[in-house]
Amino acid sequence: MNEFKKIYQCAVERKGSEAALLALLSQPRSTDELLSLSDDQWLEEFTRKIFQSGFYWYVIDAKWAGFREVFWNFDVEKLLMMSPDMLEQRASDERIIRNYKKVMTIPENCLMIHETAQQYGSFAQFIAKWPTDNIVGLWLYLKQHGARLGGNTGPYALRVLGKDTFLLSKDVEAYLRAHKVIDGGLQSKKSLLAIQSFFNVLVEQSGWSLQALSQLIAFSVGDNRPVEELA
Repeated sequence: MNEFKKIYQCAVERKGSEAALLALLSQPRSTDELLSLSDDQWLEEFTRKIFQSGFYWYVIDAKWAGFREVFWNFDVEKLLMMSPDMLEQRASDERIIRNYKKVMTIPENCLMIHETAQQYGSFAQFIAKWPTDNIVGLWLYLKQHGARLGGNTGPYALRVLGKDTFLLSKDVEAYLRAHKVIDGGLQSKKSLLAIQSFFNVLVEQSGWSLQALSQLIAFSVGDNRPVEELA
């Protein structure tokens, strides 16, 4: 029996039926849908995920209208023109979460998106064309070229905006360790390459997206809650 079938059968048993399991799975956006996203949307979601890190997400969501007001709806072209003095002033605005270091990621990620878009036509084109059989390479790009987009922050933003990616939630990590896919640090180069290889095999066996496979693994282990990290 291949690995996908074993995971699938375990998840079906835990959810009670195939229908119940399949109803919980979601799919990434199509290439055309990804290409329709603006650079502003990417900057906004990167910023949201950076601020959500270490906070209760509902606190950030409650303030998000204020973020949009303060930062011009994350308009990349406008933000590129913002002076350091203006940025510092807005970092203390009561309409947002006043975390200076996180606010400072906005111009850095704005510049990263702008420079990438200059090279590829748009940031969405760059993301859409990135091969999913090396999605950890995209994670590394965001970590190296952006600000505070390492760890799970970049991948979570990719998931929200529809790029096909797996997520290294606690349940997924538990499965990978229990089945000896990894034995070292979760974010080490060795581990990430091993995880990517494992998911590539599952894709070949199933024809499923990385997103659905990631959710499937989460549903097969752990607390068996009806949603993965953000499912």
